Amino acid sequence: MTDTLHTPGIHHVTAIASDPSENHAFYTETLGLRLVKRSVNQDDVGVYHLFYADDAGTPGTSMTFFPYTDARSGRVGTGQATTVSFVIPDDAVDYWVDRLESRAIGTNRFERFGDEVIAFEDPDGLPLELVARADAPAGEPPAGPVPEERAIRGFFAVELALVDPDPTVRLLEAMGYEATEDDESAGRRRFESTGDRGFVVDVVTDPSTPQGSPGAGTVHHVAYRVTDDEQAAWRELLREHGLRPSEVIDRKWFRSVYVRTHGGVLFEFATKEPGYDVDEPRDSLGERLVLPEWSENRREEIEDGLPPLSLTATE
Repeated sequence: MTDTLHTPGIHHVTAIASDPSENHAFYTETLGLRLVKRSVNQDDVGVYHLFYADDAGTPGTSMTFFPYTDARSGRVGTGQATTVSFVIPDDAVDYWVDRLESRAIGTNRFERFGDEVIAFEDPDGLPLELVARADAPAGEPPAGPVPEERAIRGFFAVELALVDPDPTVRLLEAMGYEATEDDESAGRRRFESTGDRGFVVDVVTDPSTPQGSPGAGTVHHVAYRVTDDEQAAWRELLREHGLRPSEVIDRKWFRSVYVRTHGGVLFEFATKEPGYDVDEPRDSLGERLVLPEWSENRREEIEDGLPPLSLTATE
């Protein structure tokens, strides 16, 4: 059964941040995403887990963060997902360059594989890109500071920096990705799945790239979309590739399998269901701190231990 498995692309990407208020302001006010879930790191409940996405929290649009107030800056490098790319409409490039630069955010505008790209960093130094595409999905952009016709439509790609890419490439191919582009001079190979969001993975091998180290401004893991009834088969596939997958873990909003790949990047395989609206109406997503049922008896203790988080718009 493992030879029939296929992921349409990214479910979510989770990164490490430092100040939760600064993180919230950047992703909601500057990038125009919606806070669709305010929870805690289920493995460290003294840390927020903040989820930003489109209006509905659609898989393929959700960028999430663990903001550690005492986090040191990480180093972006090999063994990591180094850059996260979002897709925007192809006529929105000038708007986004102006928007970012008006907020003193440095940008680098260039072309890659025929797409216009805007590269920049978030407040913790996480490398981000906006990729302009004529086929950007219409999606469900949130109401907010960015006009709907210019809004981010979800993920386009993640970039994996690897010293020895071959084992990870074989895994990506088993996940349904196919090689589509190759830039030998940049050590970049592109792999694409068949979804409409987050369907691209760029594998980059550059001897000058330093070894990455975790910390604020680095990606924690990349999650791919899978179905509930295939989780056992995904675990089998991962074992066939010499990896040690976790058991299926119930995260309340999705069920997940985790694995550390040979290249060092942590992958997650997450289901669409139940979704972010399983415990909050869509109209009020992100408005309160939500906890898994198994943590509710500790709510007062957890709330008292969390750092300050300002949700007040500054613009």
